[in-house]
Amino acid sequence: MKKISQVTVRKRLYIALVFAVFAFAALVIRLGYVQLWAGGEIAKKAEESWRRNIPFEAKRGEIVDRNGVRLAYNVSSPTIYAVPVQIKDKRTTARLLAGPLGMTEDQLFEKLSKRASSVELKPGGRKMTTEKAQEIRNLGLPGIVVTEDNKRYYPYASLASHVLGFTGSYNQGLTGLELKYDQRLTGLRGSVSYLSDAAGRKMPQSSDQYVPPQDGLTLQLTIDQTIQSVVERELDQAVLQYQPDGVIAIAMNPNTGEVYAMGSRPTFEPANYQEVPAEVYNRNLPIWMTYEPGSTFKIITLSAALEEKKVNLEHERFYDPGYIEVAGAKLRCWKPGGHGSQTFLEVVENSCNPGFVTLGNRLGKEKLFSYIKDFGFGAKTGIDLQGEATGILFMLKQVGPVELATTSFGQGVSVTPIQQIAAVSAAINGGKLYKPFVSKSWIQPETGILLEETKPELVRQVVSEETSKKVREALEKVVAQGTGGKAFLNGYRVGGKTGTAQKVVGGRYSKNEHIVSFIGFAPADDPQLIVYVAVDNPQGIQFGGVVAAPIVRNIMADALPYLGVEPRSNQVEKEYKYGEPRTVTVPNLVGKTVSDIYEDMNSNFQLSASGSGSTVVRQAPAAGARVEQGSVIRIYLGAAD
Repeated sequence: MKKISQVTVRKRLYIALVFAVFAFAALVIRLGYVQLWAGGEIAKKAEESWRRNIPFEAKRGEIVDRNGVRLAYNVSSPTIYAVPVQIKDKRTTARLLAGPLGMTEDQLFEKLSKRASSVELKPGGRKMTTEKAQEIRNLGLPGIVVTEDNKRYYPYASLASHVLGFTGSYNQGLTGLELKYDQRLTGLRGSVSYLSDAAGRKMPQSSDQYVPPQDGLTLQLTIDQTIQSVVERELDQAVLQYQPDGVIAIAMNPNTGEVYAMGSRPTFEPANYQEVPAEVYNRNLPIWMTYEPGSTFKIITLSAALEEKKVNLEHERFYDPGYIEVAGAKLRCWKPGGHGSQTFLEVVENSCNPGFVTLGNRLGKEKLFSYIKDFGFGAKTGIDLQGEATGILFMLKQVGPVELATTSFGQGVSVTPIQQIAAVSAAINGGKLYKPFVSKSWIQPETGILLEETKPELVRQVVSEETSKKVREALEKVVAQGTGGKAFLNGYRVGGKTGTAQKVVGGRYSKNEHIVSFIGFAPADDPQLIVYVAVDNPQGIQFGGVVAAPIVRNIMADALPYLGVEPRSNQVEKEYKYGEPRTVTVPNLVGKTVSDIYEDMNSNFQLSASGSGSTVVRQAPAAGARVEQGSVIRIYLGAAD
């Protein structure tokens, strides 16, 4: 065995000592770092590992109409959580909770026995009534926490349901505006947290921490609850009267693109969306449905022809034999035998197909289709709603003489209702195409501060103000003297156009199924409201002027006075057709005696009196109103002043 020298031993001890000194110094430095520099961070991480959170949901932002009327908001709906490690007697706790939660004892016992920091006691404990939640609070059960939660509430049931959409069980947006703006409406979740040991038990003398949720923003719409209610009423009435496959209506400000109302049938209630097929709540028909528009599309041909100076409406005549031949095809007018000799203004009033084919031919395919695209057809309008369709136009190289002819009167092209109303708005508002929109502004809920506002967006100038004025005047004549007579509203100078289009069924035009429509606006000298109604396959009469025009009239009759639009005195007088009821002006009867009234009264009115006395103190309708001949005037009698 080799003997180790003392020198070697000392060297080895020296080396060991040096390593020990360095190791000790490193340890001291590390401890100093932990204590002096990193201690706070490490303590924070330790606390995070000990801390358990129970979530508190933020209030979803409200959706209100243009006047602040709430269309979707939240109601308190607490949720129950359990902290299993804090529950010593799980079986008894499960038994006591079973009744209030509507769950079995075994279901609850299984949840209370989970190895988790917190457990949501669903389904029974999710979004409860406040009364049930208080009942559980009163039990005072250890480890059972009642958290504030809320659920979505739609106070007007199905009103504007396709626009609003709905939320899921966790308040997440699923359709409509609820989905499109889900992130802004949701807000940020808050929580209550506590410190626990490794087993999950709450540490003694530790305090809870509350992080408040940040509520979602308030979304204000361009929709007007009053006008929307009027539209919904008329949609329901149309379903009862005509049993159609569907009905669509849009009301809009033609000068800004703000949508006042949008609805369709069939419809649904957002709170009970599960009760209808998915295709009902997933399809917002006014922006999703595409179809051939029929004669309402003639407004585009008319506007283009006037802008290009291809026609003089009042001084140029056209003879309609009831058809027009184009490339060997005979395209017929809706009136058997035709309209004979007429001015081009009468062509518009009569919705004469051969006359519009002539205008289309004068324009040529390049010009006509250029205007069609400029008016927004063949592209999405960009409205801030999901699911908008594009529509279909012929490719220019596919357009022959027949395609040009049929397009000029609204057949062979496919459009959406929102495209229709936006395009016609441009034709009658001075020639400006606006992007339609439904979201008006975003508001901070606590302070009411306006955070963001949508301004009207001009897409392009399509035709001149001069052309637009001529279009308005022609369309007023359509209502007063032509096919749109049932939309006539005394004093408001309504303009508009009818539409009756054959449906395409199985790739062929159906002889028995039509989409009938009417688009109307008022006043004709300064349009403030435009309304479009389309009825899909009404039972019985299938003409836009008979079915859709009266619906538009009823909507305008309520909406125009509500919007503060004053009646005009210089409107085009209505040309009454045989069988149509005439309208007369209600006289002022207030202050007159009963005997005077009956001496002066003629067959224009009927009287219904109530009250005692000999003098009229009040009447309804008021003096100056226009009513159908033979209408009842209610008079209220009292003593003379």
